[in-house]
Amino acid sequence: MSSKAQSIPLCVDLDGTLIHSDLLFESFLLLVKQNPLYLFLVPLWLLGGKAKLKAEIARRVQLNGAALPYSESFVDWLKAQKSQGREIWLCTASDQRMAQAVAHHVGLFDGVLASDGQTNLSGSNKAQQLVQRFGERGFDYCGNHHVDLKVWQHARAAIVVNAKPGLEASARACTQVDAVFQPPKSGIKVALKALRVHQWAKNALIFVPLAAAHRLQDMPTLVAGLVAFVAFSLCASSVYLLNDMLDLEAARQHPRKCKRPFAAGTLSLLFGLVAAPVLLLISLALALALLPLKFLAVLGAYYLVTLAYSFGLKRLVMIDVLTLAGLYTVRIVAGAAATGIPLSFWLLLFAIFIFLSLAIVKRYAELLAMRKQGQLKASGRGYQVEDLALLQSLGSSSGYISILVLALYVNSPDIAVLYGHPKVVWMLCPIMLYWVSRVWMQTHRGHMHDDPLVFALKDRVSLLTGAAAAAVLWLAV
Repeated sequence: MSSKAQSIPLCVDLDGTLIHSDLLFESFLLLVKQNPLYLFLVPLWLLGGKAKLKAEIARRVQLNGAALPYSESFVDWLKAQKSQGREIWLCTASDQRMAQAVAHHVGLFDGVLASDGQTNLSGSNKAQQLVQRFGERGFDYCGNHHVDLKVWQHARAAIVVNAKPGLEASARACTQVDAVFQPPKSGIKVALKALRVHQWAKNALIFVPLAAAHRLQDMPTLVAGLVAFVAFSLCASSVYLLNDMLDLEAARQHPRKCKRPFAAGTLSLLFGLVAAPVLLLISLALALALLPLKFLAVLGAYYLVTLAYSFGLKRLVMIDVLTLAGLYTVRIVAGAAATGIPLSFWLLLFAIFIFLSLAIVKRYAELLAMRKQGQLKASGRGYQVEDLALLQSLGSSSGYISILVLALYVNSPDIAVLYGHPKVVWMLCPIMLYWVSRVWMQTHRGHMHDDPLVFALKDRVSLLTGAAAAAVLWLAV
């Protein structure tokens, strides 16, 4: 870099440039997580302009500057510029409080220019302040959005960071471009990952009442089950989006969850804020138009309980795993409600114990990963590393109790209603004993996926075990 360029101040945008996110959305989600009732005040604040909205939110939340998805290659470049003695300023439309928190964490900036509650420092307003402070063509500017073209028109040079296609050419039309930093990969695959389409496999539990009642070949019942599956899956994706957005800080400290699209900043939070309510409305519309009101009630209960889980239940020891077990079980209840099939006491009792075991598997796997990283407790949870042995005991016991329930069912007179050879069903007991034991063995060895049901669908041994169980039931008929 020439000595002339070294003497030119370097002005850095924050949202989308220094970080792969937007502080307005980040702080808005922190506000909602703190108290959902603030949603009713946000429109009133917005009437006073974006600067007032940002200031009101910033007054009520505390941003952790370390828990943001920084553009690492760009930050490394800034460090190199700083090491050469260059003056660097953070210039952002985010509120002053938020900007100062980020600047304090990064530790590279000589000064901060930000929105002050009255002026939204974006576009023309930002360009005007930079010209007043540094002079026309007296600064270089790092940006990522088309609104930054208004600043680049007055800058000596542009540094284009994380920009969409076409912005670099537009920047070159305004001034010289000294450097370009490519954005992280995004697109439909990233969006589908955020929707967790692969997790829709869990909603196959909706078909359990049909299979248990031997009605999978009944076409009207099967169609109702399929509609319920689609509606529940859309609702679940809405919940996943909301949960991921409300859990950003904890996810960014997790070894695997930090790679989720919102946590990593590869997908805009705006996508989630729009998609979550849209998916929920489509789900409710499907249920209202095509399925019994009982299913709609179950779907609504699932959504409300999941909201409660996202806003606080997941931080309560044992309440969280009991809630997860209930959310797994409610899928079976939803299948029964959609098809009109009466629920079996035995099925519900078996489900709650086996799903409690799997929910504890999920927590055990997360806590084990934290221990390997040298952490003493799970961020955003109430568990500590010392709880691992107890969790293993509770989880494996719950799994074995579910098999005891299965054995009692096989020995009850109820089984003769559905099976011509009920004694054959006894073979399910050793099969389930093997599978539950293996799941806990794999979890103890650190081989478990965050979600044990997803693990089971990908694990060859689990699939073979499931095939063996299906063969037993077929022979029993």
